[in-house]
Amino acid sequence: MTDNSIDHGTDHGTDTWTRRMDDLWADFDAHRPDDFVAAVRALVDERPGDDAIAAYWMGSAYDSTGYEAEAAPHYRRAFALGLPDDMRRPATIQFASTLRNLGELTESVALLTAEREAGSDHLDDALAAFLALSLVDSGREREALGLALGALAPHLPRYTRSVTNYARALIENAEPTTAG
Repeated sequence: MTDNSIDHGTDHGTDTWTRRMDDLWADFDAHRPDDFVAAVRALVDERPGDDAIAAYWMGSAYDSTGYEAEAAPHYRRAFALGLPDDMRRPATIQFASTLRNLGELTESVALLTAEREAGSDHLDDALAAFLALSLVDSGREREALGLALGALAPHLPRYTRSVTNYARALIENAEPTTAG
């Protein structure tokens, strides 16, 4: 399950539809899981069937309420339909987390690794955290620790260089495993 409190940036679709979706997510904790999914479904049903953003929000609703198996097809559909660039990275993180929870570790690691190599933004540390989780579950603990320490190092008040170097060494000396 992932925290869906993302800033999805650009207004996609109609202002009122986006505002209503934003309001629903802002009130997430006030809903029972099934009621929340139903409320998102009602909004999604207002959109055309080929709306990637609606598919993404449906996947997010299932994911955030603990229904990862139901979320995965909606995420896949959102990507297939073509998410806007500003939604791709958060959607990739969420989908990869869902895949990890479903035991699809190879795909989760592959998606997050490709996204990490695609560029850098304010979600870098979140991406590193979810990649580290997938690596741990894949039996690649040293690499996961190196990645997590590498993400943490810039935020330390001291010892940044040392922690960065240790993180790099952990990743470079990670032993490959057959897990996952």
